[in-house]
Amino acid sequence: MAKLLTLTIAFMLSGCLGSTMERKDSTQYDKGSFNQLGKLDQDRMADYEIRENIESLKMLMLKLYKRNPNQLKKTTSDNAEQAVNWFFNGSHKWNFQSINNATDFKAVYQAFDHQFDGDRVLSLMTGLYTMLVKAHGGKTEFFITDSIDPQNLYNMARNIEISIWMLSTKKDEQGNLLLISNEMGRTIDNLSFEREFGKMIGRLDYFAYTLSEKTERVITRMIQNVTTGLLLPFI
Repeated sequence: MAKLLTLTIAFMLSGCLGSTMERKDSTQYDKGSFNQLGKLDQDRMADYEIRENIESLKMLMLKLYKRNPNQLKKTTSDNAEQAVNWFFNGSHKWNFQSINNATDFKAVYQAFDHQFDGDRVLSLMTGLYTMLVKAHGGKTEFFITDSIDPQNLYNMARNIEISIWMLSTKKDEQGNLLLISNEMGRTIDNLSFEREFGKMIGRLDYFAYTLSEKTERVITRMIQNVTTGLLLPFI
């Protein structure tokens, strides 16, 4: 039964990355592999959840750079794929002088600050990635000794909702969006950003409530008005 549950959740959380960007070899998530020793089913669930959400962030960053090439030019002369691979696989440790070394909440807020003249895509994605890891206790792989607070996963899902609102509404003094994402056309709407963010929210909420029942930790549901633009803290 436990094996079936693990495989079912793995299927639900899996996704495809439609680009040339690198993706982790799925064999390292095989229960029989060496690094899977010392993991419970909930640890494997956490591995799948954060892995797929990081893949979603890769896709979103690529899309944002392609829709906002003026931001990419502020950071590098490389193409969007190269920039995204460097962001997720480089040795920078998430400290970028060009965005004032901002991380998590500060980096997200900065991305939509009218006074900020740096790479808004880099700032936003740095904020989202470091918040995601922070919500998971600062880790991206989990073992028996690790503990994740489901409240932090719930709060991260709400923070993504707030980030979507800022992405869709924050404009410059001329009334133009600071970052272009979804497009409402005359004949067809491009809502690929909203869908990908929605996948992240779904994974986080699903795992948060599953973990809450497993660990008997109660999640406090926040009544949050996204238009306040206030991100929720982590415990």
